[in-house]
Amino acid sequence: MNDYVIRVLSSPSDVSPEAWNALLAAEAEPSPFMRHEYLAALNDSRSATPDSGWMPQFVTLWQGDTLQAACPFYIKDHSYGEYVFDWAWANAYEQHGLAYYPKAVVAVPFTPVPGARLLARDAQSRTLLVQGLIALCKQEALSSLHLLFGSDADIAACTEAGLMLRNTVQFHWTNAQYADFDAFLASLSHDKRKKIRQERRKVADAGVSFRWSRGADISKADWDFFYRCYERTYREHGNPPYLTRDFFRRMADTMPEAWLLFIAERNGKPMAASLIALSTQPGEPPVAYGRYWGALERVDCLHFEACYYQPLAWCIAHGATRFEGGAQGEHKMARALMPVKTTSAHWLAHPSFADAVERFLEREGEGIENYMDHLGERSPFKAA
Repeated sequence: MNDYVIRVLSSPSDVSPEAWNALLAAEAEPSPFMRHEYLAALNDSRSATPDSGWMPQFVTLWQGDTLQAACPFYIKDHSYGEYVFDWAWANAYEQHGLAYYPKAVVAVPFTPVPGARLLARDAQSRTLLVQGLIALCKQEALSSLHLLFGSDADIAACTEAGLMLRNTVQFHWTNAQYADFDAFLASLSHDKRKKIRQERRKVADAGVSFRWSRGADISKADWDFFYRCYERTYREHGNPPYLTRDFFRRMADTMPEAWLLFIAERNGKPMAASLIALSTQPGEPPVAYGRYWGALERVDCLHFEACYYQPLAWCIAHGATRFEGGAQGEHKMARALMPVKTTSAHWLAHPSFADAVERFLEREGEGIENYMDHLGERSPFKAA
């Protein structure tokens, strides 16, 4: 690596926020979830720490005093919070008397949003960073390395390094420069348009109205109410929430411009909330990311209104180019969120298992292609 040096840091606070964010800003596919402030909040709020099974290691590549490349790197003893499912791989290891954990992931914890993971000044630095990650896995005797939801540049570097690729499917909405929500509805087939209007009418007829706030205009009381809803959603499914209240306090303090909050009210009282993340590239139209929601009362179709129709209407009114609906959810196509392939890259230390997984991924990849073809035949839009 000539005069390049890899340094492994235990906390994002060990690297300059300005240097980290400068690398991110130069990427073709940045996202707010890779900002230094976001990763630091995950760490400092104890949302993604060894206590929750995420041991942080921030891997950096230096040339002299210049940060050339960097990425978040977590050593894990489970596969929760990743959204690229490898439980079957872990089970196969166990059945053969081998340990799948600990493993390593290059990812944003709990965040299935595609974008740059390997922040780098150039392709050479990105390649050297991948090589350094593999060397680190070997040094730490980790079973495997998994880069999740990478950018095109990430995947190219991983392919060059010999990692195996895996595709999953998400559903994203693209703004065709609609004049308003009615113009968007007019682009859909009759049955889809009718269904959306019916769903929205059910919420309105139940006496539910919405208001939204962005950035510093989101009050502490609204943040508190949102977290109450968010926490309840997890508790209803028998799980503690991934993110702490302190995490969102830090977001309000350090990244307020990246958040858009919808509050649903009935009879003058808040009863549900939906939190949307926004890209923060200066001079660029925003990209919106559906993230978290919860409700204290049950109303038919409230989830669709809070998590899709209100955000889409906002995106149209404010010129957002895209709304990403998160992991999975074929039902999103009925709301005009269309299928998009996402890519992750994987390295396994055990040669025989690596061969077996490669064969599995070939078969799975064929299934993904067939699935995409099938979805392509079910467009919610009017026939041309």
